[in-house]
Amino acid sequence: MESIVNKVANSGLITINLEDFYNKNQRVIFDIKDCLFMGLILKEKDFREFVKNNDWSVYQNKNVAITCSADAIVPTWAYMLIGSKISEIANHFVFGNIEQLENSLFQKSLSEINIELYRNQKIVIKGCGNIPVPVFAYTEILRLLQPVASSIMYGEPCSTVPVYKKK
Repeated sequence: MESIVNKVANSGLITINLEDFYNKNQRVIFDIKDCLFMGLILKEKDFREFVKNNDWSVYQNKNVAITCSADAIVPTWAYMLIGSKISEIANHFVFGNIEQLENSLFQKSLSEINIELYRNQKIVIKGCGNIPVPVFAYTEILRLLQPVASSIMYGEPCSTVPVYKKK
């Protein structure tokens, strides 16, 4: 009787699951539209008073997207002022929407990878899971690892799609 050989286990493939880089802290939006006079104008004195007296603790350890959903002209310094308060207590913040926040969180996590661990390795980027991983994360991991990997595939070790192979 022939023994069963697990070819996947013996292939030397390294599987990277991008879910492992998912930041679990809550995501929230700070919409500056709520600070606008008549939903159109930012009054500096009133805005500075709001920033000074607002309870910023609600953003403790959260990931925050700072945006303005109103069709208004908001000076750049206003976003910076909000950012200066949120940065003191939030886990992470960006100017933009939730998608941009998610991309930034993945970029931050993936930038901490020691790419030398993947030098000349065959890598599979796991393709499906329980947490929605943005396309950005897949392209970012490719960008980081392509210079060092011998090959990069997408999917599961038993069923992959070749993406890159060193020449």
